[in-house]
Amino acid sequence: MGTLNSEAIFASLYQRLLAHLVSNGLKQTRQREDILRSFVECGGHVSIEELVAHVRKRKGNIGHATVYRTMRLFVESGIAAERHFLDGPARYETAEVLDDDHHDHLICTKCTAIVEFENDEIEELQEQVAKGFGFKLTNHKMELYGICPDCQIKTN
Repeated sequence: MGTLNSEAIFASLYQRLLAHLVSNGLKQTRQREDILRSFVECGGHVSIEELVAHVRKRKGNIGHATVYRTMRLFVESGIAAERHFLDGPARYETAEVLDDDHHDHLICTKCTAIVEFENDEIEELQEQVAKGFGFKLTNHKMELYGICPDCQIKTN
């Protein structure tokens, strides 16, 4: 969502990565940069397997374990968000770069299609509910499950 292009998203996330590495005494590697660039290029909700295939297309034989460890680092550093939809594999999406990057998800229980959406009225209602219980929201995620239009047509 949001208004940044992939190069601007990469630059913002790369700065976040560098800050995390410095604060944790870790070194930046070319492989981490390549994986981050591929991750941003993939967009959407990418699995480790999909990301490995994309990285290998760009940069040759980077191992599955390297991509997996790097994605764990990206989650720890706030670069990536790990999502679990239905009982499928972990999927990763880039962290929010701008305040208006927040979005929620509709997930098809038949084909596992994922639709991102934003709705200001829902956001306001969530704030009101939290406030009613004395909470100050710091973060949230909403996932709605159902059957997408394509699968509804196939079923009928």
